[in-house]
Amino acid sequence: MKKVLLLATLVAASSLTATPAQADNLTLRVCEYVQANDKSRLRAFLKQNKLKMRNIYTGLECNGSSLLVFAAKSNALEVGEFIIGKLPAKKVKPEIEELSKHSAHLAEEAKER
Repeated sequence: MKKVLLLATLVAASSLTATPAQADNLTLRVCEYVQANDKSRLRAFLKQNKLKMRNIYTGLECNGSSLLVFAAKSNALEVGEFIIGKLPAKKVKPEIEELSKHSAHLAEEAKER
C-alpha cells in the first residue's frame, strides 16, 4: 500500500513541476523570435502551440521588459507591429511612453491603435 501511495505522489509531483519548465521554454522561444524580428516563425510557433498573443502577453517578460518594449529595444519593428495589432488598445496604451524611448515608429503605431 505504501508503494502505491509513494508512486502516486511521485507521479503527481513530477506533473506539477513539468508545467513551469515548459512555460519557461515557451517564453524563451517567443523572446528569441521577437529579438530576431522573425514574425513568420513567431506566428507559426503561436499557432502550433495554440496560443494567442492577447492571452500570453500579460505574463510574458523578456529581459525584464514587456514583450512590446523588448521588441522596441531589439529594433524588431515588424514583430512589434504584429504584437500591437494583436493586442487590445487598453493593453497597448500604458506601453506608449516606454515605447517612445526606444522606437518612435512603434510608439506611433501604438498611438494609432
